[in-house]
Amino acid sequence: MTDDPIMAEIIAAGALLRSGDRAGARIRFEALWPPIAGGEQPYYECAFSHIMADVQDDPTEELAWDLRALAAARRCTDADVQRHGQVMSLAAFMPSLHASLAGDYYKLGDFALCREHLASDRQFVGDLADDSYGQLIRHGIERIERGLAAKGAGLTG
Repeated sequence: MTDDPIMAEIIAAGALLRSGDRAGARIRFEALWPPIAGGEQPYYECAFSHIMADVQDDPTEELAWDLRALAAARRCTDADVQRHGQVMSLAAFMPSLHASLAGDYYKLGDFALCREHLASDRQFVGDLADDSYGQLIRHGIERIERGLAAKGAGLTG
């Protein structure tokens, strides 16, 4: 757990999502957004947006939140991530962001941008630990790659 009240709220809303209460998670996230938006803590915006994307019903809205998460991540430092996050470096968080974006573009049928984010994933995947989080992200990347191959939209085409 964390003694950071904003991260505690983000984690609690994420727990609602993981329990299957997408609507409850979305309501909790929407209430949490105003103090985070445009604030001085880009990691809050990144973590919030990354999970907020997962409670969206519209794939275009999901993409918008994931793009917001990536933009916020690019303003973060490793110190921000270590202070607020559960991973030790920004590089270890980037595969999750790019995998989410690859999945968003896959859902929207934009296989070129999907492949672009998978290529970005390959730049960072070595920074993932060999733990349950790293395995989860790696499996997600592999699932998207299999989906592209099944559609004949593989990584090179």
